[in-house]
Amino acid sequence: MADAESRPRRQATGLPLPDTVALVLQGGGALGAYQAGVIDELHTAGIEVDWVAGISIGAVNATLFAGNPPEKRLAAIRTFWEDATAALPDFSLPMHDAARELSHEWAAGMVMLGGVPGFFRPRLLPPAFAVPGTPEALSFYDTSPLRETLDRLIDWELLNNGPVRLSVGAVDIQSGNFRYFDTHDETLDARHIMASGALPPGLPPIEIDGCWYWDGGLVSNTPLTHVLDRQYAETLIFQVDLFPSIDELPRTMTDVIAREKEIRFSSRTRAVSDERMRLRQERQMVCRLLDKLPPELQDDPDVQAVRARVSEFPVSLVQLIYRANAWEGGARDFEFSARSMHEHWQAGRTDVAETMANAQIVARNILDGHTAAFDLTQR
Repeated sequence: MADAESRPRRQATGLPLPDTVALVLQGGGALGAYQAGVIDELHTAGIEVDWVAGISIGAVNATLFAGNPPEKRLAAIRTFWEDATAALPDFSLPMHDAARELSHEWAAGMVMLGGVPGFFRPRLLPPAFAVPGTPEALSFYDTSPLRETLDRLIDWELLNNGPVRLSVGAVDIQSGNFRYFDTHDETLDARHIMASGALPPGLPPIEIDGCWYWDGGLVSNTPLTHVLDRQYAETLIFQVDLFPSIDELPRTMTDVIAREKEIRFSSRTRAVSDERMRLRQERQMVCRLLDKLPPELQDDPDVQAVRARVSEFPVSLVQLIYRANAWEGGARDFEFSARSMHEHWQAGRTDVAETMANAQIVARNILDGHTAAFDLTQR
């Protein structure tokens, strides 16, 4: 079981770190390269993460992080993304938006036809020709390459017993209930990561201990709730979202598809984040009110019961949101070209650097012991 609480505390450049630093990674397919860039720049900034939680591609990145020692993490993450984008030609020539959109859609189409190296490949026969009830009958792609990739790049002993806690989310197909697999509670292997990213009907369900699971993003595309529910100390959370809630009015059908997907995924994330942070702030207000009661009431059983119910550790939530380029349409989450991957990676690095340039705002909140959310890269 991972013991994040035993890790020596570090001080990042320009940012006093609280007892726990968590990294929360949303699902979003090929856009997960943005998360890789975030991890890269957090490392550069000297921010040591205790707890990573992810869903879908976020679970893959989180596992690559937790399942490698600090000196090997970036190499493992980079290997995964370079292998995943190696099959498509790299159109490195400058392009205007219209040409780039065409190459973007072409690359996504090639992924649909040929799959992604080290991730998934198309099945030889369509599902209609498979035995009903088998994974082959329930999906268009085979994800055994992902299992091989994870086993090659992950130190499972370190992941389950090392200093970084890992949580990944999936949904039980039969009950419809959400389930988190957490190294704090159980031993994880490749199946748990694959379950978190088993998005139907493309990818097959994964069986774990007699239950079958699909992608956790079907219920919630962010694992923030799990981190807040299981929080054990004052925490700084970096929440990395791959779909923005705010964007321009669509002008074409491509824009419509892209915007619909943004709203569908970001609305769940925003609803969870806003509601949880609002409740946290309201409980802090109740705690401050209780502190103002006269001494003779402080030991009253009802007052103590209310205090126990509303007392929580402070949270500083830093939001990092990928904002798509003009040429990126509804296929952006399955466009695994090397050029797009490198651009997404760099965007993640840039947003963390911009956030750290304004880190004094977060630092003040941490030192004051308050709960608040920040988006320091709004454009």
